[in-house]
Amino acid sequence: MKNSSIIVFLILIFLSIANNVHSQNDPIPAYKTFSIASQQVNETRVINVWLPDEYISDATSLPVLYMPDGGLKEDFPHVANTLAALITNKKIKPIILVGIENTQRRLDLTGPTNVAKDREIAPKVGGSENFRNFIKQELFPEINKRYRTSAEKGIIGESLAGLFVTETFLLHPEMFDFYIAFDPSMWWNDKYLLKNAATYLKVFPNSPKRFWFANAATKDISVTVMKFAKVIEVANISPLKWIHVNELKEKHSTIFRATKEKALIWSLGME
Repeated sequence: MKNSSIIVFLILIFLSIANNVHSQNDPIPAYKTFSIASQQVNETRVINVWLPDEYISDATSLPVLYMPDGGLKEDFPHVANTLAALITNKKIKPIILVGIENTQRRLDLTGPTNVAKDREIAPKVGGSENFRNFIKQELFPEINKRYRTSAEKGIIGESLAGLFVTETFLLHPEMFDFYIAFDPSMWWNDKYLLKNAATYLKVFPNSPKRFWFANAATKDISVTVMKFAKVIEVANISPLKWIHVNELKEKHSTIFRATKEKALIWSLGME
């Protein structure tokens, strides 16, 4: 087998493992669901919404946490259950969870790439800007229309979804108030985000933002993410609160569940 074929094979195995992590037997909490016929991604998307008890018992508007990989067989159930426990224990403030169910995950969550091997992971890749436009132009207004929402919103994701979170943080930081990324696949497009992070951070908005990100002991991710943390440190952006967690005891398949509580508490802790 040629070296290029071996590399593509290993990437596919890596992504398959990452996708299979989502499908564990988590109890499905009470939730609401609806669909959006999107013009931005040219397909109908299923949206799952979890509401904390406080939404029903109190008329207060709540912040919203958006999540790719938000299907019932993906990360939506375990993240909703974790939010419920943290809110009950008064470790975080009440928040609405909005899960976006996947259709073509590797298309939605990746930006353009100049690397031929990257393009071999799926029939179509590089659709992150369209997916982001779907969230901003179609999903935000629909959620605000259907539910009592405050202006505060965040996004959470792991692996390729973590790549999307990080890309959005750098390219469109105004979209969210807080960002959470677990083991983001920053190897994409020859580490484009790392190589261009300093340039994007030079024009970072002068408004409060929060960014929690972590890496596991994942080859080609851990070193890149640690270098990325150094770039943010050097940029020294005063309105930005950020924390990088080096979780070398974790694997790519375990880091989300192992560190989600600390990420959520840091991002949403009771003030």
